[in-house]
Amino acid sequence: MCIAITMGDSSGVGPEIVLKAFAQGELPDDFIVIGDASILQICNQQLGYGVPLQTIRNVAERQPDVLNIYDLALLTPDDLCIGKVSQKSGQAALAYVERATRLALAKEVSAIVTLPINKEATRLTAPNFSGHTEFIAELCGEENYTMMLASEQLIVTHVSTHISLRQALEQVTTEKVLNIIRLTHDAVAKLRPRNKIAVAGLNPHAGENGSFGMEDLTQIKPAIEAARAEGIDANGPFPPDTIFFQTVKGKAYDAVVCMYHDQGHIPMKLLDFEGGINVTLGLPIIRTSVDHGTAFDIAWQGKAFTRSLKEACALAVKLVK
Repeated sequence: MCIAITMGDSSGVGPEIVLKAFAQGELPDDFIVIGDASILQICNQQLGYGVPLQTIRNVAERQPDVLNIYDLALLTPDDLCIGKVSQKSGQAALAYVERATRLALAKEVSAIVTLPINKEATRLTAPNFSGHTEFIAELCGEENYTMMLASEQLIVTHVSTHISLRQALEQVTTEKVLNIIRLTHDAVAKLRPRNKIAVAGLNPHAGENGSFGMEDLTQIKPAIEAARAEGIDANGPFPPDTIFFQTVKGKAYDAVVCMYHDQGHIPMKLLDFEGGINVTLGLPIIRTSVDHGTAFDIAWQGKAFTRSLKEACALAVKLVK
C-alpha cells in the first residue's frame, strides 16, 4: 500500500509540512511525495530538518526509511517565490495533483493526500480552476461527488462547495440533496459505529414552514423522505443555527449534510482547525487532504502545524484497508 502525497504550492507551507511530519514520524510506512526534489532539498536545508531524501522517477523505485520524492522537475531554485503568488508554482502544484490522480486511477498508488495549493496562483494558467475537489473529480470523470470534512468531533458534507452563494442556492434540488445524503451515509458507515445523519436547512430556522423561503419544504424535505425510504437514517431539515450544537454537544447525530460551503466549513474550522481532514466522496480513488491553505504569511519559517497532514494520511490508510 503506497500513499501519494502532493507537495502543494512551493511558495506556501506544503514543503515544510511534509518534511517536518516525516522528521516527527507522523507519515505512513509506505508513501511518496509528488513534487519537485530541488524545492524540497532547499527547504530541508534551510529549516535544518535533516530528512534523508531520495529522488525517484517511478513508484517502484521507492525505498524504506527515506522521503521518496517522485520528481516532476518542474521548478528550479530560481523559481522560488516564498510567501508570494507565483504563476510557475501554481502551475506546478496543479501538475502534482494531476500526476497523483492518474497514478491512483492506474492503481500504482493506493490513495492520494493533497497539500494546499493557492487558487489565485493556479488560475494564472488554469483560469477555470475552482479547487482540488472539482479538479480531481473531473479527471476521474465523476459528476456525483461531494466534499466531506471530518474530525473526531464532527463530520460535515456539502451540497455545493466552491461556487458563489447565488449559484449555491440553485444547487439545492431534491436530486442533488438526495445524492449527497447517500454519499454521506456510505462514508459514515466506514468511520462511525452509528450512522445517523442530520440534514441542515437552507434558510433561517429551516424556512419555518415556508415563512422564510420554500426550499426546505419543496427540495430538502422530499430528499430526506426519499433517503429514509431507502433505509437511510436521515433526519431534518434542521435549523442551521442549532443542528451543529445538537450534533457535537448532544451527540444526537453522526454527520451533518450542509447546503453550501461556509455552512459546513465554519463550524468545522471553529472546532478543529488544525486536525480537520478534507475527503472527496464519490470517486473511484481515495483522496484525502489537509483542511487548511497555503499560509503564505508563515511559509518556510518552521511554524506550520502538521496534525492535519498526519490525520489525513491516517484516514487514507484506514479507507484503503
